[in-house]
Amino acid sequence: MDFRPDPGDEQFRADVRALLERHLTEELMLAGKRRYAPKQAQLRAWQSALFEAGIGAGHWATGDGGAGWSGRQRLIFDEEAARLHAPYINVQGITLFGPVLNRYGTEAQKERFRAQVLDGRAIWCQGFSEPNAGSDLASLRTSAVRENGGWRINGQKIWTSQADIADWIFLLARTDPSVKKQSGLSFFVADMRSPGITVRPIISIDGQHHLNEVFFENLIVPEDNLIGAPGQGWEVAKFLLNDERIFGSADLPALLGLVDRIAEIAAVERRDGRPLYEDGEFRVRFSRLEFEVEMIRMKILEIVSGAALGGARLAVVGSAIKIQATETYMALAELATWALGDMGPVFVPDPERSSEGPSVPAHVEGVTTKYLYSRAASIYGGTNEVQRDIIAKAPFGW
Repeated sequence: MDFRPDPGDEQFRADVRALLERHLTEELMLAGKRRYAPKQAQLRAWQSALFEAGIGAGHWATGDGGAGWSGRQRLIFDEEAARLHAPYINVQGITLFGPVLNRYGTEAQKERFRAQVLDGRAIWCQGFSEPNAGSDLASLRTSAVRENGGWRINGQKIWTSQADIADWIFLLARTDPSVKKQSGLSFFVADMRSPGITVRPIISIDGQHHLNEVFFENLIVPEDNLIGAPGQGWEVAKFLLNDERIFGSADLPALLGLVDRIAEIAAVERRDGRPLYEDGEFRVRFSRLEFEVEMIRMKILEIVSGAALGGARLAVVGSAIKIQATETYMALAELATWALGDMGPVFVPDPERSSEGPSVPAHVEGVTTKYLYSRAASIYGGTNEVQRDIIAKAPFGW
C-alpha cells in the first residue's frame, strides 16, 4: 500500500482543521483535553455543532445522512480532532448503533431514529455485557419473550457506559433458549425512560461515574424495537463489535492525544535541572511508543483504505489492532504519569470543579485520571486474552 499523503487528502485535512477550529469553543476544548466522563449537555452540544457543520456522521454514506467520507478521510478527521482536543462524541450512537441501523434497520426505523442520532437529540448506550457474560457475550442470560405484539425483557447488564445520561439503549437478549447460544440472540432498542428499567452507578477507580448497572424488570418494548430478525442478534453484534475494536477500543484519537500530551509534559518538566526531553530513559521509552502508535495508524489506514480484508480475516485484524492499541495506550498513560514525577500521583483534579477552583498546571490536567482508568482498556471491547484466542483459533476455522 502507498502511504504517501494524497494532495486531495491534505486539502481535506486543512478543511477539517479549519472547520473544527470554527466550532470548538474553549469550554469544549478543555473538556476534550481533560477527557473526563462526558456530560449529557456536552455530548449534545458537540454533536449538534458537528451536525450544523454538515458532518454529524461524516463516515456514514450520503444516502444515510452522512458526508460519505472515505476511510482515509475518516481517519484524518479523527487525527485532527485529537490534535485540537475535541471532546467525546456519543460513540455508542454515531459509531456503533448508527451503522447497525443503516444496515439492518427497516425504513420506518431509520426514519424514527436516524435524525435524532445525527443531531444529538438522542444519546445512546450499549447493553451487551452481563455479570457472567462479558467477553463470552454469547452466554448472556437477559431474556426477551414475545407477548401481545411486543417483547417482555428481563435481565441485567453491567459496565454500561453513559447509561446514566442516555436516552436510548441498544441491547442483546435471548429470544430462543432451545438453539445454540449464538443463534438464539436478538438485537433490541429501548427508551431508557421506560417503566422496568433501573440504572445503578458504578464509580470507577478514577473517581468518575460513567459506568453503570442496568436492570430490566418486565420491560415491555414494541415489535418495531427489534432491529433485524429474531435470532439475528449475533450477526448484528459481530458487525458492531468489529467496528468497535478498530475505531472504538483502538481509539486512535486517544493514542494521538496522549502522544501530544507527553510531548507537552516533556517541554515543561525537568530532570536534574534539564528539560525532560533531554533525559535518555524518557527519550527511548517515548520514541518506542511513538513508533507503536504510527504502526497502529498505518494498519488502520490500510484497513479503511479498502484493503482486501473481509470476514474472518478482518475479525482477526480487528482483534490484533485492539490488543496492540490498548496495550500501547496503557504504556503511554504510564509514561505520562511517570514524566510528571512527584506531581503524577498528586494531581487528580475534581472533574466537577469550576474554572474558578484551585489552579492545576495545564500540562498536568487529567493525566493521572487517564492512567488510573487506562487499565480497563485491556478489558472493554472484549478482553485482550479473548482477542488472542480469536486470533489463535482463526487458522483452524473455529
